Amino acid sequence: MGSHAYGTNIETSDKDIRGVFIQPLEDIFKYGYIEQVSDKTNDIVFYELKRFLDLVKTNNPNILELLNPPKDCIIYKDPLYDLIAQNAHRFVTKKCRWTFAGYAIEQIRKARGYNKMMNWEESKMTRKTVLDFCYVLDGGGTKPFSEWLQKNRPLLTQKDFGLAAVDHAHDLYAMYINPAFGNWGIVSDYEKANDVQLTSIPKGIPIEGYLTFNKDAYSTHCKNYASYQEWLKNRNEDRFKMNKEHGKNFDSKNLMHTFRLLSMALEIAATGEIRVRRSDEEREKLLKIRHGEYEYDILIEEAEKMIENLDDAFDKSNLPDNPEPNFISDLELEIRNKRYGL
Repeated sequence: MGSHAYGTNIETSDKDIRGVFIQPLEDIFKYGYIEQVSDKTNDIVFYELKRFLDLVKTNNPNILELLNPPKDCIIYKDPLYDLIAQNAHRFVTKKCRWTFAGYAIEQIRKARGYNKMMNWEESKMTRKTVLDFCYVLDGGGTKPFSEWLQKNRPLLTQKDFGLAAVDHAHDLYAMYINPAFGNWGIVSDYEKANDVQLTSIPKGIPIEGYLTFNKDAYSTHCKNYASYQEWLKNRNEDRFKMNKEHGKNFDSKNLMHTFRLLSMALEIAATGEIRVRRSDEEREKLLKIRHGEYEYDILIEEAEKMIENLDDAFDKSNLPDNPEPNFISDLELEIRNKRYGL
């Protein structure tokens, strides 16, 4: 399945393999029911018959494609699968309006998110510390602690300061200088601390100033940084290189899938059929999108119009709202009886 089935594959495209299996009765009774199996990367996924039919019933786009794969993409087909394939049209309902559009919108969201991650890449986002989110009250405003320290106490470090909570003031602290210098600290560990620390301040020590810690901003930074590191770890280098080369600052593959999904949805509304392999004309446009030959704003505007057209297309469609009652359960029973020899 995937790009090889759509006809949009390029030299670096992975091969996605999908299939359906029937778990033997003896295996179910011994070990329990298994819904699906896959490799670690989910490039290969097989669905047990019941799981597959349940997903088809929801009109999941990725699953519906298995009802009508291009013949040159079929590795093996059991004769029993013909019972499913010949009834493909009976699975398709008006739910496709929401499932295909939902997937398309998700691809747009991912494309925008990729833009954000690429901008982080450009700025070489680094992990900040608690002290980067500490500010000292200065006149009618605030100054970053490091800036304030350099200007007012250039010979001291954060270890020379102690903090005491200010009553009824959220994340605001009175700041003191240790007369003996050192051994206190606004944070216990410069690199690892996730909050400021309080110090038992002896009586008689004058207040040096007031410090506030923007804990919400620090938490947001930590989450973003973790997401960024996860993205760096898992990103497809070939895909990243392509997006860098076309310079549009969005994931063009996500937007290519947006248009494929919306085009398929409009076809389903009009014909009730699932066509996985795209036409030569559409394939040409999809590959141009993938190679970054269109501007992001233009693509989004066109996609939004296609989404709007879905409402009218499915309102006029002759598709049912849901599959026929008992059709799917009866079909599953027929296939299992034949496989199990019951």
